[in-house]
Amino acid sequence: MSTVSYYTAEGLKKLKDELDHLKSVERPKASQAIAEARDKGDLSENAEYDAAKEAQGLLEMKISKMEELVANARIIDESTLDLSKALVLSTVKIKNQANGMELKYTLVAESEADLKSGKISVTSPIGKGLLGKKVGEIAEISVPNGKLNFEILEITRD
Repeated sequence: MSTVSYYTAEGLKKLKDELDHLKSVERPKASQAIAEARDKGDLSENAEYDAAKEAQGLLEMKISKMEELVANARIIDESTLDLSKALVLSTVKIKNQANGMELKYTLVAESEADLKSGKISVTSPIGKGLLGKKVGEIAEISVPNGKLNFEILEITRD
């Protein structure tokens, strides 16, 4: 059973562009590598041919997974999102209760996550813990080294 994934229009376009690149550039390269290895002689003792076939199999598996992602992707209409609680595409300002440090994260789909730019996946422990919370609530989040408590300070759409 396939699951529906939610994307911004920009995130879905990026995913489709990557899929197109794999199909139009990487797939022909893999076929060419197999053809070149095949031309080198006996296939039973040709490690280059085996490696090229294996690389092609991995590429086809990646293409298949990405096609499934695109087929089950839905674009989120940001104008209809509820600002009263943390949802996908919410920018949430939080305060760590232990040390008083304030952080700001935008909750996004897993494929759009980029910690350097402050985008965390809704499937990550912190993302899951923030989902559905309202301003003023405390999110208790289990992480590998214990529990973290974050106070929700602000929820916006950037």
